[in-house]
Formats: sequence, structure tokens, C-alpha cells
Amino acid sequence: MFEFFGTDYVKHEAKLVSWRPNQTVWELTMRCDQSCSHCGSRAADPRSDELSTDELLDVAAALVDIGSRSVTLIGGEAYLHPGMYDVIEFFAEREIHVALQTGGRSLNDRLARRLADAGISAVSVSVDGPRDAHDLLRNNPGSFEYAMRALHAVGGLGIRSGVNTQVNELNADRLHELLPDLLATDIEVWRCHLTAPMGRAADRPEWILRPWRVVDVLDTLAEIQLDLAAVAKRNGVPLSEVLDLKIGSNLGYYGPHEQILRTPIGGYATHYSGCSAGSTSLGIESDGTIKGCPSLPTAPYQVGNVRDLDLREVWKNSPELGFTREERIDELWGFCATCDFKEVCQGGCSFMTHTTFGRRGNNPFCYHRVTQLKKQGIRESIRQTEQAPGVPYDFGKFEIVEEQWNDDWRNEPMPDLYNEAPAPVAVELSPRNPKAA
Repeated sequence: MFEFFGTDYVKHEAKLVSWRPNQTVWELTMRCDQSCSHCGSRAADPRSDELSTDELLDVAAALVDIGSRSVTLIGGEAYLHPGMYDVIEFFAEREIHVALQTGGRSLNDRLARRLADAGISAVSVSVDGPRDAHDLLRNNPGSFEYAMRALHAVGGLGIRSGVNTQVNELNADRLHELLPDLLATDIEVWRCHLTAPMGRAADRPEWILRPWRVVDVLDTLAEIQLDLAAVAKRNGVPLSEVLDLKIGSNLGYYGPHEQILRTPIGGYATHYSGCSAGSTSLGIESDGTIKGCPSLPTAPYQVGNVRDLDLREVWKNSPELGFTREERIDELWGFCATCDFKEVCQGGCSFMTHTTFGRRGNNPFCYHRVTQLKKQGIRESIRQTEQAPGVPYDFGKFEIVEEQWNDDWRNEPMPDLYNEAPAPVAVELSPRNPKAA
């Protein structure tokens, strides 16, 4: 075990003098060259009113003014917006960390060179399991190979790279199987999140990880991380060169691996300390809609539009945007209202809970909760009671179902997870093709 992996969880008492969006995630376009079956925004075609390049640069200037130090460009596919390179150059010239999150279908050597020339800081490619699981989730045969090509293209130019993986019932048992493909690239970080029931994923409720399975997922990821570190130590390789496994905000919480999977290797110990939407994070949609986090469902969390409002004033003065800046113990319900970690966690990821139950404050996707309920012979599943309406960033509604704990759960009947998905969207691969969908 390594000294910087601790086990104490503390409430952060200090209030920030001024809040700053350390991490801004910015959707440049809804246009996409894939039509992923679990896409939260239901991306395919561009919105009719997306920001122009000049408008993007005005927003970029406002982000600099409010102190954003890291901006991640997303889509759809951000490289399908003609203004992406101007935005990258703008931030690079001001020494703002600017990254691209991509599915990678059109990210070849030529596009990678353009990214490098523009000054991109890092590229993260979505890889959602081994080839068959990834291609099904991406609704695109061959998508896995395109993702691997993208990683090799950016790695060959020395661009810092990573992988994002959405964990769900299709791939939760296959994370070890994916590892060799990832180690064959130059990635520095492998970040795992849960697939949330938003957008097209809400149409496939059988794909959403059963809450009590987070324990197996986190045990597996911690095992992989510690094994990689141990091998490096035996071979005299510095920890700084070990693949760094990290978990997103909707995966945790407060189990034995919490700090292993949140602390940068060789860094100061850290742990989950509550939703950061509107406190240290900011999301902007391609039509200018402002949210405290890019993953939050639009309808309940939009606070205005950059075309109508001064982003600087919104960040400073909007209580709706900054709902996490104040303690929210009174909105907790269910198990979370009685949890020992409620003052630190405050119900976990707002995105995950709201898209599951239609409100924040109760999160069954929790290591601590699962293990505590197991002592009582209980596990929790979720059952869909309301379908999503079928618009970008939408969600339906689920309810919690208590069941008897079963150690032999792998032999329980399951729906066919690989049944027919929607037909793929036919597109050309050129990122400059205006008809790409």
C-alpha cells in the first residue's frame, strides 16, 4: 500500500472567498459522426441555433475573465464545428488548459496534426469496453478501431491523452479485458464513470448498472490500479509513469478505495466532497445555454443563455447556477438523509440522482450504502416508472426496489443486453463534411 492513500474523510469547512469555474465543459455542436445508443444529449444533427465562431470567441473571453483555468470541448463532436480550432488557439495563447473529449471516429493523423498546431493541451477518447460492447454502445460497427486509431494518432504527436469509459451492465465485468488495449497506447489517465439514465441511455434501462454492483466495479478498478503500481515498483518504474485510474463524480463513495481512485498517483490524498456544479464547474451547450455542470439535464438546470446574459454576472450572482455553494442537507431523503457522510457528500452526483429519480438527494449508486445495506441482507435495484420524452438531455423516472441480498446474483436471469439497437446513422468520415450527422 502507498502512503498517500489515506482513509479519513473530512468536511471542508472553509468557504471560498470567490468561486471559480476551474473546469468548464463546453459543447460546441450537437453534430456528431456517430449516433451512440447511450448518448445523454441524443447528439446527431446540429441544433439550428448553435453559436457562431465569433460568438464562441466572445464566450471564450468571458470564461477567461471569470477565471476558468481548464476548458474541455465536447459535442456531438467538437471537431465538426468550424470554429473549434479558433477556440483552441484563443485559449492556448492565454495559457488556458484546453482539452478535447471525443469519440474519435474521424480523428486521424491529419486532424491530430491540426489539433497539435492549434495548441491543444490534451485529448481524451471514449472507449466503452472491449470491441463488441463498445461498438454496440456506440451504435457503430468499427467504432472501437476508430477510437484506437485516434489514441495512436494523438500519442504519435506527443499530445497528452486519456480514455473515458462509461461503466454499465454491458461492460462492468469486462474492465480487465479492456486493459491490454489501453496499455498498448500512450494514455496517462483512464477515467471511469457510470452510464446515467439520460438521453438515449434512458431508453435502455437494462443497460444502467444495478446500484449494488458498484462495489464490484470499484473493487476491480482499485485492484487494477494497485497491480499496475506494484508492477511498476518491482521494475523500478516511477509512479508518475503508471496509468492513473480515476473515477468520475457519479461513481463512489466512501469505500476502502475512495482515495486510491480519486488521488492522483503521487499526489495529495483527496476524496469526494460533494457535487461541484456551479461552484468549481460550469457547462455551456452549443446554443449558449448555461448550466452548472455539462451533464446536468437541461430543463431543470438551465439558468439562461450567453446570448441574453453576461456570463460573468451569471457566474457571480445566479443562485440557481450555484446551488451547490450552500449546504443542502435539507434536500436529502431516503438512506442519504441518515448517512454518516451526508455533510461531506450531500447526496453525491446531482446529475446521476436527478436523471434517475427526477430530483436530487438520494443516491443508491454508492459503495458505502451498498455495504451497509448488505449487512441487513438488503440490496437495491431501480425500476423505470416513466420514460424519457425523447429530447436532448432528457430523463425519465425510476423508483428504488428493495430486494433480498443474493451472493449468487450472477446466476440470476437477466434481460438480453445485446438485443437490437437503433440503426446506425450513415455519415461521411470527413470532419469538414457539412452533411455529417
